[in-house]
Amino acid sequence: MKGLLSRSFLLQITVFLLVLLLFLNKSLGSPIRVAKYSFSMTTKVDVQPPTVPPSTQPQPLIPLLAPSLLRPFTNNSVPKLSGLCSLNFSGAQDTMTTTATDCWTSFAPYLANVVCCPQFDAMLVTLIGQSSKYSGVLALNTTHASHCLSDVQKALVSQGANEDLKNICSVHPTNLTEASCPVVFVDEFESMVDTSRLLTACRKIDPVNECCDQVCQNAIHYAARKIALNDMSNSYGNHSLPGQTARINDCKNIVLRWLASKLDPSTANSLFRGLSNCNLNKVCPLVFPNVTSVVNECGNLISNKTACCTAIKSYVSSLQEQSFVTNLQALKCAVSLGKKLQKENISKDVYNLCHISLKDFSLQVGSQVSGCLLPSLPSDATFDETSGIGFICDLNDNIVAPWPSMSYLLPSSCNRTTKLPSLPTATSSQNGLLINTLVLPLLFTSILLLKRLL
Repeated sequence: MKGLLSRSFLLQITVFLLVLLLFLNKSLGSPIRVAKYSFSMTTKVDVQPPTVPPSTQPQPLIPLLAPSLLRPFTNNSVPKLSGLCSLNFSGAQDTMTTTATDCWTSFAPYLANVVCCPQFDAMLVTLIGQSSKYSGVLALNTTHASHCLSDVQKALVSQGANEDLKNICSVHPTNLTEASCPVVFVDEFESMVDTSRLLTACRKIDPVNECCDQVCQNAIHYAARKIALNDMSNSYGNHSLPGQTARINDCKNIVLRWLASKLDPSTANSLFRGLSNCNLNKVCPLVFPNVTSVVNECGNLISNKTACCTAIKSYVSSLQEQSFVTNLQALKCAVSLGKKLQKENISKDVYNLCHISLKDFSLQVGSQVSGCLLPSLPSDATFDETSGIGFICDLNDNIVAPWPSMSYLLPSSCNRTTKLPSLPTATSSQNGLLINTLVLPLLFTSILLLKRLL
């Protein structure tokens, strides 16, 4: 009897493994590599793709990273909190869920600059602002700030966020305090600031026009300056300017938290994301290492085009390992690197010579799909139980990177002759989403990324 039971048990195990292998073979497809994650190519299962003539744009590629069979895709564990944080997490639960998705474990370091950290910052401001409706205070003391930041981290991790989020986004307990701002009480703030003017300017912003017109940003700065300099003596003169600037910046956080107390969490979160994008698109987030290898092959008169192009492509390839960037950031990065090379006596347009495009400055999604530029407008990752984590990504833009010259001016997104939509709009002539940025038609497709234990 014991032998029969053993053989029966082994037979069940064998059948289970065979079924599992057949399932994996059928569902995963052929993998491609991106960084250290594995993807499988497939198409959306809920949409029937139309037949595309050879002359039109190809169907979007949707890389999928299958979840591990060892555990569910989502954590959804119950976090063990300190019990010493007074913030009302339930009042901003949807915002916290969005943050956990935007800062998903594997992708947080690569989405940090564009998606994850702006959302994490917006969530913290929203949390404190919403809680101030009951506490009457727009900041936490140092002790509570430490407990709250730790609890927030644990709550996000329980929903799938990266465990090192505080370090990835350089957020410290002091970011939850008043820092050097002298005003923390709601009543005191409202007695000093023209709150009606502030709300009117910031209740609803256009994510494109606000970056140019700065209506809300100016109102925030005016309110922050008002409360920052209220108790400062004019006798300090110009010597107090550095201190004034720091205090005004700290008071801007107080102003944002007050706005969060007067808006619903979703509206507040959208406002803060829109304001953050105005700043992040102004600069290139990439760090440029030493360019000696490129200078050696491309300096002065280029004697060997192949060697030069190999060098510049290798250099740009090293940049691709850092993070995803937006299309506007890619423009800034291309110009910044070009100027750096020009200072090393590289006068030839090596971008055009070697076919370096804007998307070459962003994280790559395998050789078959190539570079992925994120939209310059605020965007979030999404979670679907069947398809997993996804975010909007431009896979089709082959615009040559601009080589800076004496006559070259970086195109401005605030040029009034440029029509910029507030949000990407679907078009009937192309598959995907179309957004006109700097008069460059960019076809956006969806890239779906699922976490897998390797």
